[in-house]
Amino acid sequence: MKPCLAVHKFTSCDGCQLALLNAGEALLSLSDLVDIVHFSEAGTVNLDKPVDIAFVEGSISTPEEEIRIKKIRENSKYVITIGACATSGGIQALRNFVDAKKWIGSIYASPKHIKSLNTSTPISHHVKVDWELWGCPVNSNQVMEAIRFLLSNAAPHIKKDSECMECKRKGNVCVLVTQKQACMGPVTQMGCGSLCPSVGRGCYACYGPKENLNTQSLGDRLIQLGYSKETVAQKFLHINNQAPAFNAAGNYFKGIKISHE
Repeated sequence: MKPCLAVHKFTSCDGCQLALLNAGEALLSLSDLVDIVHFSEAGTVNLDKPVDIAFVEGSISTPEEEIRIKKIRENSKYVITIGACATSGGIQALRNFVDAKKWIGSIYASPKHIKSLNTSTPISHHVKVDWELWGCPVNSNQVMEAIRFLLSNAAPHIKKDSECMECKRKGNVCVLVTQKQACMGPVTQMGCGSLCPSVGRGCYACYGPKENLNTQSLGDRLIQLGYSKETVAQKFLHINNQAPAFNAAGNYFKGIKISHE
């Protein structure tokens, strides 16, 4: 019997599911190795079936999602988050910095019908997560690689070097050094293949914080280049604003004292 796999969606734009669908032939060959029992974007729906591997896209932002993610955890041998929303709350977690009720009141004609939490939080804030695959969207090759590792009874190997390493390998000219752009590459985990620097613009930190990063050094350098502290803070408090290292750096440059009690 083939191992069972599910892909679940929570609060998100569906971009990570589309990234998997765009894998094309690799996804078709995957169906020879596993039984895909739930993947609504691909037309297969079976929410309650126990599975060996559950990929989860999206953050938790409603009471219903809080309940559903716990049920998924109970029914899954491995839970792997895919993308920025699932791993660090996503762009929608920007609402965590303001009064969410005011936002809802200004957006919806009948806010009383909207059942929403005050915050958008990563999956790991609610259940145990076995592995995290970052990105906005996730790199489908990393997902396929993770599946192959798990099918071989091995832990997925996730490279956590900086985005700068990918730039060097591609021979890109550093946009931070030569153009003084606010590039987040030095503190960002590799994974996208240097998409933005390859077309002459700075990294947006879509793949989250790298290991052993130095946010203080990068932030200070950006200030030396003429960027305001508020702008530097916004660079950290962007797509992965709830990643602890980025959140702390963003609050630091905004001048907010953080309690570690």
